[in-house]
Amino acid sequence: MRNFLVPLLTIFFFINNSYSQAQTKNSSSDIYHSIQKLNFLGTALYIAAHPDDENTRLISYLSNEIKAKTAYLSLTRGDGGQNLIGTELRELLGVLRTQELLAARRVDGGEQFFSRANDFGYSKHPKETLEIWDKELVLSDVVWVIRNLKPDVIINRFDHRSPGTTHGHHTSSAILSYEAFDLANDPNYFSSQLKTTTTWQPQRLFFNTSWWFYGSEEKFENADKSKMLSVDIGVYYPNKGISNNEIASLARSQHLCQGFGALNQRGSQKEYIELLKGDLPKNKNNIFDGVNTTWSRVKDGKAIGAILHKVETNFNFKNPSTHLPQLIEAHKLISKNTNTHWKNIKLKEIEAIITAVTGLYLEASAESSSSYPGSTIKINIEAINRSSNNISLTSYSFTNETSTHKNLVLKENEKYNFNHSLKIPPNTVYTSPYWLTEKGTLGAYTVKNQDLIGKPETPRAFNINFLLDYKGYSFTITKPVIHRFSKPDKGELHEPFEILPEVTSTINDKVLIFSTSASKQIPVLIKSGKDDLNGSVSLKIPENWKVSPSKINFNIPKKGGQTTVLFTVTPPSNESEGLIAPKVTSSENKTFWNELIEINYNHIPKQSVLVPSQAKVVRLNIKKVGEHIGYIVGAGDKIPESLEQIGYKVHIINPTTTNKGSLDKYDAIVLGIRAYNVVDQLKYKQSLLLEYVKNGGTLITQYNTSGRSGLDMTKITPYPLTLSRDRVTDENAAVEILAKDHALVNFPNTITKKDFDGWVQERGLYFPNSWSKEYVPILGMNDQGESLKKGSLLVASYGKGSYIYTGLSFFRELPVGVAGAYKLFANMLSINKATINTNTIKK
Repeated sequence: MRNFLVPLLTIFFFINNSYSQAQTKNSSSDIYHSIQKLNFLGTALYIAAHPDDENTRLISYLSNEIKAKTAYLSLTRGDGGQNLIGTELRELLGVLRTQELLAARRVDGGEQFFSRANDFGYSKHPKETLEIWDKELVLSDVVWVIRNLKPDVIINRFDHRSPGTTHGHHTSSAILSYEAFDLANDPNYFSSQLKTTTTWQPQRLFFNTSWWFYGSEEKFENADKSKMLSVDIGVYYPNKGISNNEIASLARSQHLCQGFGALNQRGSQKEYIELLKGDLPKNKNNIFDGVNTTWSRVKDGKAIGAILHKVETNFNFKNPSTHLPQLIEAHKLISKNTNTHWKNIKLKEIEAIITAVTGLYLEASAESSSSYPGSTIKINIEAINRSSNNISLTSYSFTNETSTHKNLVLKENEKYNFNHSLKIPPNTVYTSPYWLTEKGTLGAYTVKNQDLIGKPETPRAFNINFLLDYKGYSFTITKPVIHRFSKPDKGELHEPFEILPEVTSTINDKVLIFSTSASKQIPVLIKSGKDDLNGSVSLKIPENWKVSPSKINFNIPKKGGQTTVLFTVTPPSNESEGLIAPKVTSSENKTFWNELIEINYNHIPKQSVLVPSQAKVVRLNIKKVGEHIGYIVGAGDKIPESLEQIGYKVHIINPTTTNKGSLDKYDAIVLGIRAYNVVDQLKYKQSLLLEYVKNGGTLITQYNTSGRSGLDMTKITPYPLTLSRDRVTDENAAVEILAKDHALVNFPNTITKKDFDGWVQERGLYFPNSWSKEYVPILGMNDQGESLKKGSLLVASYGKGSYIYTGLSFFRELPVGVAGAYKLFANMLSINKATINTNTIKK
C-alpha cells in the first residue's frame, strides 16, 4: 500500500457510508447535523467537466450550512490528465480520480455523479469537444442525472458564453447544463428515460463566477452584479470545531494525484453566483429563497416535519437515543408517503440516524476480500445495540438469498457474532468499474445499462439486510459486505468485498519491443483466486510471429498464490506489430482472458480493475548508441521501462545523493515529466546537471509547468527559454521537420513524417514559446486554425555536451509502443555520439 498522508477529518457524515468500507463513528454533533439535513428538502447540483473542477467551498457550504442535498456532476473521470503519485494513466487514472472525488465528497458532505464522457485530452474549443464526445449522448446523461436527482438549483462552474477562452471540456459542461435545464422537463427529449424516471424542471440555473472570469479584481468590482448572489463561504461551525473553508480545503486536498494538497483556508470569504435561468431570489444571500424546503413540500409531510422539528429543537446531545421513539414514528410516516422521490431519500437518511442514535453496529465481514462465481465464502456477522432501547434482530438476508431468522433480542452493549456461508451464484458478474467492461470510443465510454449511467462506481455485488424490530415495528438496515482485517503495522483495515475470476494472468511489460529478429522470453504471471487451481496457459500471437511451447501446464495450491511461466516469442524479420494475449484454461475447461490490476493508496478504498490481459509486440528496426542512461523520476511515468525495452540500462538517480562527478558515468540523463515541479532537491542540484552537460553529457528535460508552481526557468536552463501553455492537442496534426540536417532527425535513425503516425491523445504540451538564439527548434506543428508552434523540441550545445528541452508527450507514446517516438527518443539519447558526416549533419 502506498503511503500518502492526508489530514483526517472527524466529520465524515454517515449518510455517505455507502462510499466507504469502515463504519463511521458518529458524535452527537454529527447526529444533530444529520437531523438538520433530514429536515431540509432542497437539492443543489454543481456541474463541471473534470475531477478538481468543482468548487468544494460552495459544495460544502450548500451541504453543511444550508443543509441541502448537494451533488457534483463531473462529466468526465479525468482520464486524460497526469498522475503525480503513481504510474496510473488513462482508464486507470480515471478509476483513481473517481475515488479521489468520492473521498472529497466524504469530507464536504456532497454526492458524486458522472456522465459517460471520456476525458480524451486537452481540447481548445467546445465544438471539437462536443463532436468527439457525441453531444447528444452526453446531453442525455446530464438530463438523466437531473431527472433522477431533481435539483431545485443548478450551478455551473464555467461560463457557456465564452467558447475558446478555456479548456473545451470546461465550456462544454456549461453548454450542456444550460440546455439540459429546460430539456429535463420536456417528455419529447430522451423519452426512453421516462420508463424509470420522471421529467423535472429545476427552478434556477447559476454560473459560479469570480473576478478570474472578468480578467482582474478591479473589473469584477465594477461589474454589474444585479443578477448575482453572494454568500460567505468562510462560516464557522461551532458544533464541528471547524470552518466551512477548512472543510473545503480538506476536501480539495483529496485530489492527491493532481497535487492539490494545500494549506487549510480560514476566515470570511465571498462566493458569487450569477443567475442564468429561472427566478432571481429576493434575498440575494439565500440560494434557496422562495423554494419550499420544508416537509410541507410533500403531501402529508407536515406531520413528519412536526415530529422531526421537535427532535431538532429539543435534541439531547448527552443521550441521543432518547429520540428513538420519535424517529421510529417519523420512519413509519415516511415509509407510507406517496412521494417516492423524497421517501427514498429520507428513508436512507433517517435509517442512518436511527443506527447512529442507538449505537447500532451491524456488520458482515467476509473471510477474504474476494471470491469467485460458484464459490461459497464464510461471512462473520456482528450485531451490537449500544443503547438501552429494546431492539431485536428478527432476521437477516443477503443479496439473492432467503432470510435467516434469528428473533434475537439485542441486549444493551452485548456483542453477538454468528457465521454464515454465503453462496456466490455462478452467474454473478465480476466486480470491476462498470464503464470499462466494454470497449468505448475516443469520446465516450460504452454503458448499456441505463440504471448504471451517472453512478460513481459499480454497485456492491452483495449487501446484507438486517430486519430489526422496535416495539413491534419492523425496519431494515442495509450494509455492504466488506472484508475487515488487521495488520500489525497498521491496525484495523477495511476493504471492499469483490467478485473476481478464479484465475487471472499478467504480462508485466505492456509493450515489448523487438529491435532485432532475435527471440525473447516472455514471462506470464498466473494468479489464483481459489485453492487447488490446476490448468494450462497458451499464448495468442499475431500472424507471422512464433511462440514456443504451445501450452504450459500449472498448479497453484492456495488462493492468492501465483506462478510464472515462460514463453519464447520470435518476431518476423520485417517491421510488424500486434497483440499477444495469454489464454488460461482451468481443469474444468473454463477459459480466462483477464488481468487483475489493483489500485491501492491510503486515501481511497482498494480498487480491483479487470482488463483484457494482453501486451503489444513491436518488431522495430531501431538503432541506438550508448548504453547507460540516468533517469530522475518526476511526476510518474513509464519511460525507464520503455527505454529498457530497446536495450538501454536505465539507472534511477536520487537527486539527494548526487554529488560532483557522480553523473559522469551516464551516456545521457533524462528528467521525468514535471520533475522540477515535484522534486524539490533538483533546485539544489541543477549546477551539477549543467556541469555534466558542459563536460560532454546529454541532458533531456521533459515538460514542466510554470503556472501554479511558479517555476523560474532562468535558474534551470543553460540559456533562457520561456514556458507557455502552448500545446498541440490533435495527435494527428501535421509535423514539419524544421532542421532537416540536424543530428536529432538523422542519427542513428532517420526521422521522417511517417514517424509521427499513430501517436495518441496529443502531440505535446506546455511548449516554450520563446528562447535564445543558442537553441535550435527541430519540429513545427499546430492545431487546426493556429499558427505553427516551434517549441516542442529544442536543442542547444552547451560546452562539450547537448541540452534538450521537449514538450512532446513521450510519456504517453512510449508506453503504448509508438514506433516513431522510440526512434526519436533514441536519437535524443545518442546526439553526442553523432560523429558521422559531421560536415552535413548539424549537432
